[in-house]
Amino acid sequence: MIVDNFVDYVKLTVSSGKGGKGSTHLRREKFVPKGGPDGGDGGSGGNIILKGNSNLWTLQSFRYKKHFKAGNGGDGSGSRKSGSNGEDVVINVPLGTVIKDLDTEKVICEINDESSDLILLKGGKGGRGNFHFKTPTNQTPRYSQSGLPGKELKIILELKVLADVGLVGYPNAGKSTLLSVLSDAKPKIADYEFTTLKPNLGIVAMSDFRSFVMADIPGIIEGASEGRGLGHYFLRHIERNSILLYVIPVDTKNIKKDFTILQKELIKYNPELADKDFIIAFSKADLMDQELLEEFKAILNKEFKGMEYHVISSISNFGINEIKENLWNKLNQKN
Repeated sequence: MIVDNFVDYVKLTVSSGKGGKGSTHLRREKFVPKGGPDGGDGGSGGNIILKGNSNLWTLQSFRYKKHFKAGNGGDGSGSRKSGSNGEDVVINVPLGTVIKDLDTEKVICEINDESSDLILLKGGKGGRGNFHFKTPTNQTPRYSQSGLPGKELKIILELKVLADVGLVGYPNAGKSTLLSVLSDAKPKIADYEFTTLKPNLGIVAMSDFRSFVMADIPGIIEGASEGRGLGHYFLRHIERNSILLYVIPVDTKNIKKDFTILQKELIKYNPELADKDFIIAFSKADLMDQELLEEFKAILNKEFKGMEYHVISSISNFGINEIKENLWNKLNQKN
């Protein structure tokens, strides 16, 4: 999906280099007219290498560059000189990038750290020169090996946003407003559904130099796990969040039903999300006076017994400090 400068899904064609040819050179010197074979080996083709880069947050760099080809190996030459190896191509990707085979959609790997380079495609092996084929019965072989061809692969890169806390809720639930209040992020905010069409990241700064990263995931709707709307594009970003923060507005018709649907869509998409820690934020509390607020809390104590929740208002900052501290504490309990 491509929106503005945020790109989280691209298709690429990558090709490793072919190996160089072995040489069929025969040694010929002034006083050594029949010096025998001395053809060198061909160089290996270049590899396609993937490398995680924590400074990247998007696949934007692949928006216009879709083809990557490594260098071919050089041919061998006389005096048993080997050809040069083809130049590798190193593709830097954000942490959390999933690489899939385009034809089968099978996951090849997932890049989650910067510790090591991953060779996605090895270059073709260089051919052996005629020196290797000398035998007692064939002192001057006039043949050598051709290098092996490189490989080509069509792949999909999918980015799963890496954040400590992921905001989950229906469109227009107040997630973007909450993110803008909690952090330095400036997401697009308007009073209509699907204002957010890309994940927005913000750093939530607290006292004593504490901070954590929060992501506003575009609104989830019923049927998202089956791909309704842009469900699969949105849901994959939730998998990498340490904690989920469900955001449900207080003026919704049925708060328990909304929460149940949201949770069900996540679990249908990935059953492992059932074990992920979460907190519920009931937003837009500024719409209620004190009497209604007390009645609402009584309903919550009954309907959401045993769950952690906060009643908040991003407009009046009601409950904002409390939810920040709770999120920080839960994150540090996990570390």
